[in-house]
Amino acid sequence: MGVEEKDIRIITDMYQKYWEYMIDKDEAGLRKLMSDDYVLMHMTGVRQSADEFIRGLLRGTFNYYSAEHDEIKVQLDGDTATMTGKSRVVAAVYGGGKNKWKLQGDFTLRKENGAWKFTSSKASTY
Repeated sequence: MGVEEKDIRIITDMYQKYWEYMIDKDEAGLRKLMSDDYVLMHMTGVRQSADEFIRGLLRGTFNYYSAEHDEIKVQLDGDTATMTGKSRVVAAVYGGGKNKWKLQGDFTLRKENGAWKFTSSKASTY
C-alpha cells in the first residue's frame, strides 16, 4: 500500500470513528481526531468550536444513536485533505425527537506532527 492509499484509509477510518465517538459521547476520542482550531458548521449555519460542540454532545443537546455510511470520498493535497462523508444517521438534536437523517459532512484536514486531524466540518443533507 502506497503512502497516498494509506492516508486515504486513515482518513476514512477517522470518519467512521468520528461517528462512533459521537454515538458513545466519547470526548477523549473526539478530541484526538480534531485540531485545536476545529470548527463545525451546523445545517442551521451555527458555527461551533470543538469545545462548544463537545459540551453540547455531553449535555444532551446532540444525541446520536446510529450511523450507516453510504459514501466516503477523500482528496489529498500534500499535508491537507478534504473528505466528504454521506451517512444515514439516527439522531435527536436541540430537544427534538429521534429522526433519521441523510447527513453529509464536508471535512477539511491537515497533517500535524505526522497525524491527520479534522480542522473543520460542515453538515448538510443529501
